[in-house]
Amino acid sequence: MSQQTDDGSEQTVAELMTQYTYARHKPPLAESAEELRARIPGWGADLDLADRPSVPQEVYDPAATGAHWTFPERQPGGEGRERSIEHAFVTPVFGTAQPLRGASGLLRRVAYRRYSEARAAHWLLLLAADRLDVAESFVSSALRARPDNLLAETGVLSERRRHGLSSRLGHGRADVVHHALDPVVVAGPWVLAGVAGYRLVRRVRGARR
Repeated sequence: MSQQTDDGSEQTVAELMTQYTYARHKPPLAESAEELRARIPGWGADLDLADRPSVPQEVYDPAATGAHWTFPERQPGGEGRERSIEHAFVTPVFGTAQPLRGASGLLRRVAYRRYSEARAAHWLLLLAADRLDVAESFVSSALRARPDNLLAETGVLSERRRHGLSSRLGHGRADVVHHALDPVVVAGPWVLAGVAGYRLVRRVRGARR
């Protein structure tokens, strides 16, 4: 689909969106208002300013925002960064505190490169990558002879030091009902992993005999 620009040339919708994304100017519609209204029932119901409650407070005045650019200056280092397929390029500003690494990084790249943000697969892969990242960090810490302190991370030690029981009772806390499940949620995966590892070791030893 293409659209004629002000100078008479034609550009595709993708080119137009690339040009106007993150810019202060409102991008042109891919279809005219009449075409959209004819194709989509109810489209443009608030086009009439008299029917828009935010008028006259809603005023399009880019100069009032203090923006002194047509397109923001791009942060360097965006080559190869992950981005949603809905976007033509990486956002002008992006975070660098958590660079992708290991198998979890590969899984995140698959989520961004293959699936739209509108797909459940995109977010499920990112959730799986987060869990995998936790496992990778645990193994990495153990290999560096600095394993995680699993007991301290559960918060059990603070129960005695920080008045854990007294802070829960008599204060009307709504989360008291699920406190009995907290140890199961925190320690359960480690217990299951230990049982699975024990069974695996036994099976390997039995196969060698």
